[in-house]
Amino acid sequence: MTIAYVGLGANLGDARDTVERALLAIDALPETRLSAQSSLFRSAPVDATGDDFVNAVAQLDTRLSAPDLLAHLQQIELAFGRERPFPNAPRTLDLDVLLFGSEQHQTTTLTVPHPRLTQRAFTLIPLLQLDALIDIPGYGPAHTFVADVAGQVIQKMVQRSCMDKPVRLLSDGDVMGGLSS
Repeated sequence: MTIAYVGLGANLGDARDTVERALLAIDALPETRLSAQSSLFRSAPVDATGDDFVNAVAQLDTRLSAPDLLAHLQQIELAFGRERPFPNAPRTLDLDVLLFGSEQHQTTTLTVPHPRLTQRAFTLIPLLQLDALIDIPGYGPAHTFVADVAGQVIQKMVQRSCMDKPVRLLSDGDVMGGLSS
């Protein structure tokens, strides 16, 4: 098993719900288990336009290769309506392989560690929440880059209680939480 870290982000539609559902989709990937997830964070777009993003980082245990993991993540993006009309466009869902064990990859479709991991608070801070002592292959300890992103606004979102989730009445009048019609 390889420990991989995936960045999640969305800023179109109900971004929070999208990120939460994407975490479930990631956990359902073959030969992969979601072993931890960061809090959800709100951040302003960087080098982009549109509404604020909802971001998180997921820690996975996977038997997939890095390219196979990326292919599955791109399928999830498409299932959530991801379009790529221009670079840094607002998006329904963005899933990035941030780290894949101690591996480094540089291909036309995959760069690991993610090339902007150390430059973006919305990936670095949630990653450090999961592992404060993590090393980034080829870069060193992740925490040494916090000062570089100190000027970027990122806000931890309040965790929703079960009362905040959509509720659907069942046919017999019972209430079932967490489901939307």
